Amino acid sequence: MKETIISIRNKIIHFLYKQIARRIFFLIDPERIHHIMLSVGVFLGSNPITRGISAFFFNYSNKNLEQTILETKFSNPVGLAAGFDKSAQMIKIMKSTGFGFTEVGSITGEPCAGNPKPRVWRLIKSQGLLINYGLNNQGSKEISKRLHGQKFQIPVMTSIAKTNCKETSTTEGGIADYRKAYEAFKNIGDFSVINISCPNAHGGEPFTDPVKLDKLLAELSQVSTQKPTFIKIAPDLEPKVVDEIIEVSTKYKVSGFICTNLTKDRHNPKIIEKNLPGPGSISGKPIEELSEKMISYIYKKTKGKSVIIGVGGIFTAGDAYRKIKLGASLVQLITGMIYEGPQLISEINQGLTKLLKKDGFKNISEAVGVDNK
Repeated sequence: MKETIISIRNKIIHFLYKQIARRIFFLIDPERIHHIMLSVGVFLGSNPITRGISAFFFNYSNKNLEQTILETKFSNPVGLAAGFDKSAQMIKIMKSTGFGFTEVGSITGEPCAGNPKPRVWRLIKSQGLLINYGLNNQGSKEISKRLHGQKFQIPVMTSIAKTNCKETSTTEGGIADYRKAYEAFKNIGDFSVINISCPNAHGGEPFTDPVKLDKLLAELSQVSTQKPTFIKIAPDLEPKVVDEIIEVSTKYKVSGFICTNLTKDRHNPKIIEKNLPGPGSISGKPIEELSEKMISYIYKKTKGKSVIIGVGGIFTAGDAYRKIKLGASLVQLITGMIYEGPQLISEINQGLTKLLKKDGFKNISEAVGVDNK
């Protein structure tokens, strides 16, 4: 009975979102809507009453989705990807909206205004976004000061990147900036993410180079922290480069990889729009297959020893399940929620329980990598 009621609830919210709310939202500048949703999230997370109301409309739980990864318990495998809650303002509402974990940031050493506006566009035909934010955030000092000493209801990943400015375009300047942010969050949250794949920042992605990555990880290894570390990689890397990143990461005991960031490839056949409206890189359905190929490749290459978080083009439970069966222990989304509605997290988690039952699995962890074994 409970499952039926939740399913009906989700269908009603989905219908209302697609037929009314999304039509209104899509008439408004996407960055403005982003800021409005951030403000709504902050308000809803501000007190127990609004958190309880949010949970009534959006939460879902099932023991079959629970798992412990790197000594941290996850109530379900669906998280919010970095890039939405850039300055870690919405953490308090995340559990109520159904997420099993959240990733904040990417946060840079210094405050960053990002790239000039406009800097985000909807690619409706492609079910994606064209993004050129450029790591706008409040900076590591202010954000870490605000979060210091807080206890979080779900696992929190703190994503760091180098500040989008000329001063960090040198190897030494970039490493110093990464370290500043890494140190600021060494005791905040449950996991650290080193974002070496932001495609829209000054100087590009220099730390995909194995020599530079080695120098970066050597510097960060000097910071005393108990937090496991992940590396977020781009979807457009050649296998040889991925192999080198894995080799260097293994040397410094990196726990896993987030697959993947945005794609810079504008010749991707999944991009239906012929004339893209501005600079930037693409999220959503155009990177779905790229993400899945990367998940599969890294899972096989590391023989399942690295924890993989799959992100890119997740719009349904089937999309999430496919990534899990290829080797992802956890998944993340943003764009799917923008197109499908806030009930999507609940829909995916409920759908996963059905898919697990269909395949004869008692727990989500049993499905991880089954298509690669």
